[in-house]
This record gives sequence, C-alpha cells and structure tokens, in this order.
Amino acid sequence: MTEADTVSDSMQYETIDCARDGSVLLLTLNRPEQMNAISEELETELHDALGHAEKDEAVRAIVLTGAGKAFSAGYDIVDDQPKEGTVRARDVVRRWWNVNTPTASKHLALMRLEKPVIAAVNGWCLGGGMWYALCCDITIASDRAVFGQPEVREIQGSTFLLAALAGWKHAHRYALTGDHFDAREAERIGIVNEVVPHEELLERAMALAQRIALLPPDSVRMNKLITTLGMEAMGLRVALETGGILSVITQAYGDAPELDELNRVRQTEGLAASLRLRDTPFLPEPGGPRSSAPRPL
Repeated sequence: MTEADTVSDSMQYETIDCARDGSVLLLTLNRPEQMNAISEELETELHDALGHAEKDEAVRAIVLTGAGKAFSAGYDIVDDQPKEGTVRARDVVRRWWNVNTPTASKHLALMRLEKPVIAAVNGWCLGGGMWYALCCDITIASDRAVFGQPEVREIQGSTFLLAALAGWKHAHRYALTGDHFDAREAERIGIVNEVVPHEELLERAMALAQRIALLPPDSVRMNKLITTLGMEAMGLRVALETGGILSVITQAYGDAPELDELNRVRQTEGLAASLRLRDTPFLPEPGGPRSSAPRPL
C-alpha cells in the first residue's frame, strides 16, 4: 500500500492499524505480544474505526485481521480481573453487568454496519476473538487458523451466534468442551466461508473486498440489511441480549469450589500458569497445533 493510501490522522490508534488500498480499508488488530487480546481500549478503537469507515464514502468494504500469530485470543483476561476489595456479590454482579450486557449491541453494530466486513483469520481465533469473526459478513481463514472457546472451562459464556451459524449440535460440541478446532472443521460446520494457504490469506480477502466494491454501494447496504434484519426478526437480537444477561450470572459462579485451585494459581503464579492448569487435562486438543488427532473427537 502506498503512502497515499494510508488513512488520515483521524483514524490513527494505539491498538488498531488502519490502511487503505483503493476502496478497501484494512483494519489490523495490533497487540501482537498479547495475541491481540481484546482490551477495553482495543474494542473502543475498533468500533471507532468502523464508525469512521461507515461514514467515508471512499470506503466500500473492510477487511479485518490480526497482527502476528493471532487474529485475536479473545477478551483480555487481565482486564477482567477484579480490583482488590471487590468481594461483595452486588459489586461482582455490577461489574459483570457493565462488561457483558453491552456485548450484544457491539456485535450487532458490526453486523448492521453499512459496509461489508471480511474477517481474514490469520491464526489463533479464540473466545471473544472468534465472536467477532462470527459477526463479520464473510470469514476467510488461513490454513493455520485455530478456533475455540477454551474460557468455558472456567465458567464463562459462549455465544448464541455459534448456534445460529453452525447449528445446535455443532455449537454444543465445542461450547460444552472448549475444544480447539482447525480451519477445515470451521469450514465444515459453517462458520468459515473458505480456507486458503496462509501466505495467500490477505491477498484473497482483499481481492474479494475489491470485488464487492464493484457493486453499487446502495445494493451492498440494502442486501446486508435484508439478511441482518431478517435474522434479528427471527430472534437474534433477543438471543444475544439474553446471552449477555446470562453471562452475568455465569460470571457470578466464578468462586465455585471447582475453581479454587485455578483462582489460587492465577493470583499467586500468574495468568499463564493458570491457563496451563486449566487446559492441560484437555491435551491433546482435537484441532490445531496441539492436536495429535487428524479429526475432532
């Protein structure tokens, strides 16, 4: 991309990179050392960038990807840790209410965006990162991509979007285990449109975005609304908003006795040690880099 294609100073951020290639805007989640974990700052900047792109008539399509080895590893667990002294049940519920209930609106805002968004999933795509990939209009995955919601292993929520797109049985296969699954399995169950060689991922996503940009923008906008509003009429918004409320209750179970050791390790030895404790019993994963099996169990 040339210097002339770089977006203006009004779209420069700390955790998002923005670049223009003709009528396509490339947004890159840019916290590679944290596997592009979704902090409050990153999510705010992402939606600000999407809002600017929606208003910019020169932008006809958007490609969303991640820097480094991950699309996104999900919501930042470090950000989610309670502040010292937060021990009362009402404080826990209030904190998680403020975190979880806006999630449906954030995801639906992306689905209702007037410009189409193509997710180019370049690597790890976990938890909330996978949720954002599900929200995109089209998802293209590298053959190195790995999907999953391993956070459910410590009493956290899934998303109804998985069932809406993949079906009840597929959703439960992965929402009730937290297992990883690879790009081919994601394509098989219907949450990925296409799997391409890793080196061709951005080229393929940008080419498809440019193809969409050939259409009249009014046609693209209205056809997005036909499907998005149709899904909302079928109950998608209510399902996602209900999921946000249920997630508040889910988080309130965070002091369950089954989590005593995990919580102790997280407090004394850190996040990485607690994740090893959480996930080791599930190795080898059915899909992805830590798998020894060619197909999911």
